[in-house]
Amino acid sequence: MSRISSNFRNLQDAVIRHSEADEWYSAVNEWIINDVEEDETLTESCVCGKEKLHYLFTIRNILNGNILYPIGSSCIRRFERDDLDEEVDLKVQLFELLHAIEQNEFIVLSSDFFSRKLLKYLYDLGAFIGSEYNNYDPFRDYQFMLDMFNKRMRTQRQEKKATAIIMSSIRPFLRRMLRDKIR
Repeated sequence: MSRISSNFRNLQDAVIRHSEADEWYSAVNEWIINDVEEDETLTESCVCGKEKLHYLFTIRNILNGNILYPIGSSCIRRFERDDLDEEVDLKVQLFELLHAIEQNEFIVLSSDFFSRKLLKYLYDLGAFIGSEYNNYDPFRDYQFMLDMFNKRMRTQRQEKKATAIIMSSIRPFLRRMLRDKIR
């Protein structure tokens, strides 16, 4: 007989109590990520009881509108849903990218800061405003960034253009989007 941790049991109880389904494997399919905040003070505790959460997720039940907050990323991963795991990763990457920008790190289009999925996520969120280089077409900026991300060798001009898009589109977008999400 497997032993379930008390935190996992608390998570299961909270999710099932706020779901339409009355068993875990069905209930987890009723939830989506609604929002995320970063708590640099580590003062919040998860609905499961785990203390000192860094990322405070809000999840919402799509069937009844119930909300669970705060819930940590490790608990969301317990739902064993690839779509939620991917969204958790992307939201955390947004905060990490913003912090790198705010700490004046030299941000380049590399796997240290970006991924194909993150570029697509940024495009879907509206981060690309379109630059003069691409006739102010956001999709063309996104496509350029994706093409450059996939390219091994870039010219100096291509590097400058990628950096210009990061600084003129992505940086201000992240600042606006996340400014009220960090405490």
